[in-house]
Amino acid sequence: MDNQVTWPKEEKLITFDQYQLVLMPKTKDHVQSVHIDLMANRVDESTAMTVINRFLSVMAWCDDNFAIAEYGWSGNPVPVPVSKRDLAFTTAHDYIFDRKIPDSEEARRALALYREARNAQQNGFISYAVLNYYKIIEIRHPGKEAARTWFRIHFEALQIESKEDDDINRFLALCGNDPPHKYIHDSCRIAVAHAGKHSKSDPDDAHEIVRLHTAARIMHKLARRFIEQGLGVSDVMYSGD
Repeated sequence: MDNQVTWPKEEKLITFDQYQLVLMPKTKDHVQSVHIDLMANRVDESTAMTVINRFLSVMAWCDDNFAIAEYGWSGNPVPVPVSKRDLAFTTAHDYIFDRKIPDSEEARRALALYREARNAQQNGFISYAVLNYYKIIEIRHPGKEAARTWFRIHFEALQIESKEDDDINRFLALCGNDPPHKYIHDSCRIAVAHAGKHSKSDPDDAHEIVRLHTAARIMHKLARRFIEQGLGVSDVMYSGD
């Protein structure tokens, strides 16, 4: 977990609704974590993740602070402390950089939205990532039909260029009988931006989280395509642009 809600100082077993959860504290070498016994609570992994998300949502409300579920695993017979992440960082011995702030207001805004989308995607705010990737396309293609048309043309091109891409195959399986451009608008953009009777995306539900991550990976590819091809922004650090 990454959170600022109230947490026990020592390992603690709590009852949350009908479930038993073990909370482990943050230490010098470990992050705070939540654990659930799948067998004892009679749940599968997806249900367990949903329960944990529900718990974090309640805590975020009670403490009026943030509570993020990050990564995890299953298979241990007892709760195991989660080591602090030491993520690899991209460095270069010879750091060659030659870029300028883009002259185009559209390009500046697209890069700002792209950074926010990537930050959200990395940190578990997947609904926000999906929405921001969509907003990038709306910079030049506002409105339902214009955006749909762009997504239709460029998803077809992406398919041709990326044959046997597992992300595309998983996304097509999600779409079912809906054309991908319609699915992106109705089941991604509308689903995460609204909360009416036709927009019931639940960010606690583990199946919904997987669905949105799958969609986000495709929208990420399409957003990069738009920024590079549509706005002419190079992704080379020393391009001089």
